Amino acid sequence: MSGVAIFVKTPGHSPVKTRLAADRGQAWTEAWYRRAAAAVAAVARATIATSYWAVAEPEAIATGAWPDLPAIAQGDGGLGSRMARVHAELVGRHGGGVLLGADAPQITVDLLVEALDWLASPSPRLVLGPSRDGGFWLFGANVAPPEGVWTSVPYSIATTATDFRAALAPYGAWHTLATLTDADHGPDLDLVLNELRALPAPLPEQRALATWMAGEE
Repeated sequence: MSGVAIFVKTPGHSPVKTRLAADRGQAWTEAWYRRAAAAVAAVARATIATSYWAVAEPEAIATGAWPDLPAIAQGDGGLGSRMARVHAELVGRHGGGVLLGADAPQITVDLLVEALDWLASPSPRLVLGPSRDGGFWLFGANVAPPEGVWTSVPYSIATTATDFRAALAPYGAWHTLATLTDADHGPDLDLVLNELRALPAPLPEQRALATWMAGEE
């Protein structure tokens, strides 16, 4: 069974969701980010996969800033290098790895299980969960592509998911999950809230986040 790693930065140690913070303010954004990450972690824990926080800052790991799951260091470098490093570690430990962002809290257990089931194969396989802005909220594979392939992709642009799929195409058969909204800007929040409210069986952390986002606490 592939391992799962949730990529996080730590409020107070690194800037978090800077574009969203520009729209909604730093304090609100950091509170949202913590709650969203907790919702994603609850989904991961609801599967039988071994799950981890992939933490950007070594000092945050040392102080236990992210409890309830074991931590893996992202290490140095750009996003491509950090994802390659964490993914290769998961493949080494578990035979496959799934990487999740913390900013798509409307992910469901069924979607994550769909990804894990796809990777539970002896043949090389890859899986992608695309986001509405052209990026992706999930990547998984039961092989470890070279770091240079990861770093060849331009991230945080409208063609990221397309470019990423093309770069990794030689490494296995692809499966694509449902498209979700990840929260990068203020207007994304309404879409995320609508997707949370549309969940047929939300976890308690997802219900709590939706209530908090709607100002209904």
